[in-house]
Amino acid sequence: MKSYSHTLLASLAALAVLGLAGCAAQPPPPLASPLPAQWRHQLAPLPASEQLQTWWQGFEDPTLDGLVRTALRDNLDLAGAVERLQAARVIRQHASARYLPYVRAMTEDVINPNASASYLVAGFDAVWELGLFGRREGTRRLTQGALDEAGASLAGARVSLVGEVVGDYLMAAAMQDRLRILHEQEGVLRRQGELIRVRVQLGLATAQQLTEAQGQLARLAADRVQAEQQQDALEQQLAVLLARAQPDPAWQSGNGLPPRLPPLPASAPADLLRVRPEIRRAEADVLQAAGAAAVAQADRLPNLAIGGSLVLATNITRNRRAQEYNIASIGPLLDIPLLDWGLRRANADAKAHLLKAATLAYRQAVLTAYAEVETALGNLASFQLRENSEADVSRAAHELARQTDTRMGFSLASALEQASARSTALQSDLVQVDFRVQHALAYVTLFKALGGAALPGDTGATP
Repeated sequence: MKSYSHTLLASLAALAVLGLAGCAAQPPPPLASPLPAQWRHQLAPLPASEQLQTWWQGFEDPTLDGLVRTALRDNLDLAGAVERLQAARVIRQHASARYLPYVRAMTEDVINPNASASYLVAGFDAVWELGLFGRREGTRRLTQGALDEAGASLAGARVSLVGEVVGDYLMAAAMQDRLRILHEQEGVLRRQGELIRVRVQLGLATAQQLTEAQGQLARLAADRVQAEQQQDALEQQLAVLLARAQPDPAWQSGNGLPPRLPPLPASAPADLLRVRPEIRRAEADVLQAAGAAAVAQADRLPNLAIGGSLVLATNITRNRRAQEYNIASIGPLLDIPLLDWGLRRANADAKAHLLKAATLAYRQAVLTAYAEVETALGNLASFQLRENSEADVSRAAHELARQTDTRMGFSLASALEQASARSTALQSDLVQVDFRVQHALAYVTLFKALGGAALPGDTGATP
């Protein structure tokens, strides 16, 4: 008994010394990526907003708000991403269980090699893997990185979903505006064709002019059919995003494009890009690579554990008096790599290179994100200027139509001139609708690039 106690104490002391000497893992590499304090493209005239998570509410469109809420609640892809996050969270919560005492009960039938006796063996085995030399920390980083990656994937799915819903809604609303204008213009062109036909009968216009007017009317009818088809396709896409088989008929009675655009964010680039799902995923990749590197390095060192067992063996040989044997044991378990032809070292070196690659990929993700935001800001500024210019053209065309109406009242202009001026004004309205929807979609691109709608609760914080 004395010898047994001395052996156990010596083993525990040796394990404690080894644990203190090498249980720590190298910390993950720093992920600082300096960026400019301000965006290169600034849109100063617009107010600033920090509400990236609900940026679509800046359109002030209750219908759009309802569609986004429904999509976030019912979308099937998003629900699948939530389940994958839950799976990763369960694994993370039990990651440390590998380094807790593991106990199992077992029974088996053992026969002597000479077939002289048979024993029923029953008992308990216990193993406590200590996870030294950074193995425990490496495992924690692996599971935490997997959890962070699942959370970033959920955030990315949410950002993508909101962007698609808002984009499809805006394009469908623009089609509604186009269809209203096309319907009005169709009436104007039909009236214009009738006036030209009368002038042809009076010898005041040529047949070619009548043919050109009829061609314009036919092209307009084709444009209307195309707009109806595009609107139907967009509404069907919206239905899929909302996990519905068919579009809601109420969508047909929309009010067109929202009159307002969301305010722009004003935070520093690093503050905004930090919530972008792609960057959060890159951070998770670095953490997982650091965990794999720590485990690979620990595999080059002894794997230490404490084991114990309690065994009861009963001789069950027929026609022989039963005998029982009991034994208990406890002691260190040691797995020391001696000769593996460099496989463990090669694996550790490979994991170290993969960690460097993940760090470089993170830096690349930050630079790519910054470039995408700058490009989106530049496009937004361009569309704003072009829309303002087109608005001036539209106002001038409508003013000309109004003046023609006034001249018509004084019999200073013909009905054909009036119809032509009205058609020109409506055509400028169509062009303005195109620029307005492109301007609005540029906002969608910007907020997606900024990681809008990525909620902080999507991932567990890395301790």
